[in-house]
Amino acid sequence: MLNQLSWRKISLQPFLFFSIVMILKMVLVWAVVFKGEGSLVLTLLTGIPPVWFIFSLLETYAYKRKLSAYLIADLLLTIIYFAVIMYYKYFGVIVTYHELRQVNQVSEVNSSVFSLMDPYYLFIFTDIVVIFVLMLSNNRFKAFGRSLRVRGHRGIFGTGQVLMLVLCAAIIWPFRNGMNELQQAKDMGIINYEVYVAFAPSKDLNINPDSVTPEKVTEVKGNPEPAQPAYAGVAKGKNVIIIQLEAFQNFLINLKIDGQEITPNMNALVKDTYYFPHFFQQVGQGNTADAEFVVNTSLYVPPNGAASEVYADKVLPSMPKTFAANGYRTATFHTNSVIFWNRDQLYKALGWEKYYDNTFFGDSDPVAFGSSDEVLYAKTAEELAKYQQEGQPFYAQIISMSGHHPFRIPEAKYKMELPDRFKGTLVGDYIQSQNYADYALGQFIQELKANGVWDNSVIVLYGDHQGLPVYSLNNAEQKLMKEIYGRTYSVPDMMNIPLVMSIPGEGAKVLEQVGGQSDIYPTIANLIGVSLKDQVVFGQDLLNHTDNVLPERYYLPSGSFVTEQGAFVPGTGYSDGKTYKLDGTTVNKPLEDKTEYDEAHKLISMSDSYVSSLPKRQD
Repeated sequence: MLNQLSWRKISLQPFLFFSIVMILKMVLVWAVVFKGEGSLVLTLLTGIPPVWFIFSLLETYAYKRKLSAYLIADLLLTIIYFAVIMYYKYFGVIVTYHELRQVNQVSEVNSSVFSLMDPYYLFIFTDIVVIFVLMLSNNRFKAFGRSLRVRGHRGIFGTGQVLMLVLCAAIIWPFRNGMNELQQAKDMGIINYEVYVAFAPSKDLNINPDSVTPEKVTEVKGNPEPAQPAYAGVAKGKNVIIIQLEAFQNFLINLKIDGQEITPNMNALVKDTYYFPHFFQQVGQGNTADAEFVVNTSLYVPPNGAASEVYADKVLPSMPKTFAANGYRTATFHTNSVIFWNRDQLYKALGWEKYYDNTFFGDSDPVAFGSSDEVLYAKTAEELAKYQQEGQPFYAQIISMSGHHPFRIPEAKYKMELPDRFKGTLVGDYIQSQNYADYALGQFIQELKANGVWDNSVIVLYGDHQGLPVYSLNNAEQKLMKEIYGRTYSVPDMMNIPLVMSIPGEGAKVLEQVGGQSDIYPTIANLIGVSLKDQVVFGQDLLNHTDNVLPERYYLPSGSFVTEQGAFVPGTGYSDGKTYKLDGTTVNKPLEDKTEYDEAHKLISMSDSYVSSLPKRQD
């Protein structure tokens, strides 16, 4: 009988011991991922039922190897909690089984993964290590493990299984239709949420792909093309060069720290070109590769997985294909291996005529995952000069990489001395690496001007994605960002990347309208006089439109979008959402007009439906 057992014996029972252990791990997730917001008691009440369901199963069916079974269950649950913490620290969303397809990329970015980890996170595995060591080396503990080989009371634990399942269903059901995955995970509990996602229907609207036409997209966006677009064909016959800058955020432009100019070459460029300071990323899980996809298709990233993997088997309408059909040769340049992030297949889908990867650039002067930006730009400049001499206009995309997370470049590449308060911080490493990336970019600009390519080309530069997630910064780093901004670093700041365009014959101009990466394709197409009237694109020509709605899918929850009012993030839905204004202030209420929320949801659903309906490649 229970009253005849000592407390010591009770405490040694696996069910109780491992329940306490899992509660402590739930508290860690609550503190790191949910920032201690909401009720800890509710967090535990939603987190315990699925754990007790699993433990009840072990008591009933795995009693012959009870301690080992508990340890395995503990390990699997701990891996889920740990993965949730680590993924949130970079992406700001809850990891699910969909991200398992990214496991093969971890070895390539292990330095980035480890840089996100506070050492105390590893304590989440302490109990597993200790028990495993004891099971291997301590005879008394082995004997204790054998003494546990007793089947739990079937009636009690059978009833517990049913009760816990009912509780889990009761917890999940009220929140099943929520838009914000982070809020859903908080309301349901992590394990309940992970199970729910495995069976949850798509959050997309039900859109007939046959209805997704250029006219319908224009109707939903409410921005019809003008009869006589400004800038139409002003760069007809000119080369197009797109430079995608790794992790380059907009706050770097004109930034000085203790009098030191961080990006002098970009600053000089901004003064002589068209500059869009309110420009935003629209990438997904594939980050850099997704930026390549969005820019070259003007489509949105998929709800799960990287576009370079999910959509690479499709026949994609694209900028390389369209420009090739209008007399351009096309090529893309990247110092990493083309197989990373499935680029070899993505490039076939996009229709690039030629790609240059590490087999061309070699492995000399390594920075991050390939040869340095200096090598990238020097060899690319030579190739582009050859292209120009052959007389056919070309479209080239150049992917920089030296500014890659975790931003630890070789000391030989340092071009500035960081103030002491920035040293040893993610913010300081970021600034150091971007200062070097700007130095290498300056050399490229000089070379293109010297060999005559610059003046004969439309040059577009933009950041591929953020470098400093708000979720990754510790208190000291947040203070450094507050010093830089003069206010708290916010969600729109994180998503804000620059767009710079050099157009032959045009001067300098700062354009304040909001834009995103999906807008680059239609903007350039208008400049070189190529019509997209028969092609489905979800972006818009930034030189002919000012109103814009940018659906966001990653780094922010589903249903989020950016407009000139700021970044809107839903709660359970629209009515309990928040608006993060571009000036850094936060409004704990939704936008006054729900129209843009509905528009963003419909646009991203249309894109998903349209791309899913495209035929498979046959090559």
